[in-house]
Amino acid sequence: MSRKTELRRKQIIKAAYQAVADKGYETVTLQDIANYADVSKGVPNYYFLNKEDVLAHLLEEITERIYQKEKAAVENETSFEEMLQAYINAVFVNPQDNEKFYKVYLDFLAQATRNERYREINARFYQNCFSISQLIIMRGESEGLLNSKNHDDDGKAMRSLIDGYMIQWLMTGDHQKHRTYKESCLKAIQTYLTS
Repeated sequence: MSRKTELRRKQIIKAAYQAVADKGYETVTLQDIANYADVSKGVPNYYFLNKEDVLAHLLEEITERIYQKEKAAVENETSFEEMLQAYINAVFVNPQDNEKFYKVYLDFLAQATRNERYREINARFYQNCFSISQLIIMRGESEGLLNSKNHDDDGKAMRSLIDGYMIQWLMTGDHQKHRTYKESCLKAIQTYLTS
């Protein structure tokens, strides 16, 4: 793929992210994506098969980028407590970014129940998230702080708590409560893992 093609594809995917965040998955069109990218209507069709293809690439890109950021944050720490805190900090970035991502991501999850490609992308994302949780759990075990009976189940529970708290915060519509939900999420995970 040429550098120009790669840049154009990234421009369209970035525009699609903003378009879905603003308009929602169901109503966004290729024309909207072209408008957000400031290109003619035919440009997205030149680089992608159709709207679903653009949005599948968008889902792949945003979930991979988030995973890499969260993984790097955890790998830069050396203790269980630091790794867990870094993970929560990497997830609960700030109200604006979290609101935008989860609005888009929840739209995709609604589609994934009927779209195999989206379901596969999401499954990879969650496998990656579980691997981060398992690193943290293993570090806690090596420090004698945890005694996990099942790394897989505990990793899934950690991510469930994270997403649950994030969605609850999102539904409040109150950016001021972001820090409170972040702190509550951290405490819930600590309680779950150490009980």
